Amino acid sequence: MSAFLEFHRIGKRFPGVQALDDVSFSIERGSCHALIGENGAGKSTLGKILAGIYQPDAGEIRLEGRAIAPASPLEARQLGIAMVHQELAFCPNLSVAENLCLGDLPRGRAGWVDRPALRARARTMLAAVGADLDPDRLIGSLTTGLEQLVQIAAAVGTGARLIVMDEPSSSLSAGETRELFRLVRELRDRGITLVYVSHRMEELFALCDTITVLRDGRHVATERIAETRPQRVVSQMIGRELRVQTPVHLTREPGAVQLSVRGLGSPGVFSGIDLDLRAGEIVGLAGLVGAGRSETLQAIFGLDPHATGEIRVKGQPLPVGSVTAALHARLGLVPEDRKRQGLVLGLSCRENTTLAALPGLTRFGWVHRRRERTLAQHYATQLRVKTPTIETIIGGLSGGNQQKVALAKWLARDCDVLLVDEPTRGVDVGAKAEIYPLLDELACQGKAILVVSSELPELIGLCRRILVMRAGRLVGEVPHTAATEATLMRLMAGVVEEERPARDGLE
Repeated sequence: MSAFLEFHRIGKRFPGVQALDDVSFSIERGSCHALIGENGAGKSTLGKILAGIYQPDAGEIRLEGRAIAPASPLEARQLGIAMVHQELAFCPNLSVAENLCLGDLPRGRAGWVDRPALRARARTMLAAVGADLDPDRLIGSLTTGLEQLVQIAAAVGTGARLIVMDEPSSSLSAGETRELFRLVRELRDRGITLVYVSHRMEELFALCDTITVLRDGRHVATERIAETRPQRVVSQMIGRELRVQTPVHLTREPGAVQLSVRGLGSPGVFSGIDLDLRAGEIVGLAGLVGAGRSETLQAIFGLDPHATGEIRVKGQPLPVGSVTAALHARLGLVPEDRKRQGLVLGLSCRENTTLAALPGLTRFGWVHRRRERTLAQHYATQLRVKTPTIETIIGGLSGGNQQKVALAKWLARDCDVLLVDEPTRGVDVGAKAEIYPLLDELACQGKAILVVSSELPELIGLCRRILVMRAGRLVGEVPHTAATEATLMRLMAGVVEEERPARDGLE
């Protein structure tokens, strides 16, 4: 195959950060090309330069041998380049058809929008990706998977020859991810070139033909998928061998019960939740999407006004539905959606880190700035947050570094019980290798940690025991020594193994 797209010595700098530095590599026509690297390595920045969202400070991009410099997404689209963003960017109060045609609405003679033509064009675009959707349906009513599908339809429907996919599966369920994979393969078979940005090694090796590794804004390697292996790619990403260590807290006996839940329920969401969480242990909460895992954590933290049941912290009753009471009882919640629920994107790293700890840093209504800066710097160093300074606005940091600050916020408050929802969603393997030992260290210090994760290997490798939810109820508990993906999936899906009679003494 010939080089369809070429990056030549691309450079891009933001205030205090060299995002890309002298990056050069090429992409073959009609291939699925993986782009991987740690958070802050420059993957999304490179994709946004290609899509016309950012302009490079140095270097040149060549498409089919011709130099291009898209100054806007519209110019990129006119060149046949489209981007499917990690953060879905649609108008939720408009219909599917209106969102698909927003940049080029069909108009009638009097200048009014031609509604029949609008719907017809939208149906054609949806059909191109196999989406059976009502074009009049509001975008805000769609699931994340369907919204992702509409975004791909928007790219394909404009005749894109090159599509950049930035973390397309990060918020999808297992079923939606399978559908995404089918669509990616179909687009590649049609001759469309795909740049696939992801942290998930398994999907890159399943989908892509070639892989490019970036580290600290520089190009490290571009290799055929068939000629490399995951361990090699990880070493290229982080610049060192990644060692998997058994959590230390697993070798120690847990302490007294810190959190006790009995009969916790919320109408139509979950019911009958009983669990105990002891000091010095990490307990996992597994289940399929919709099982009620995140909702259970939110109810324990007091965010569900309809929740009922009994909650005790260190033996003392905790009023259900009171966030204030949960905070006084030294509970902390790291939510699944860090951008909307865990952080204030317009504030600095310092302000986000100390947000929950301000009562202890305030005297007579004034914040003690020196203590605040010292505290924020301590956790930025401990968690290895990559930021020019702690005064940097957190909205400009990579997803992995934002996640570290979301965790630091509750560490700064010195919570005894941590409820952690998807601790490594959107986080690369290098950052995961830092977050896991941190959670282990906190457990060794006597913290009680309840973790929700959609990644079963994460729960198996990290937790003393794993509680499994299905359809809003707890259906099993699996100790660390017996936990396998197959065992957990059977409980999550409600599959019961049939007993088979022994044959010839072999069973």
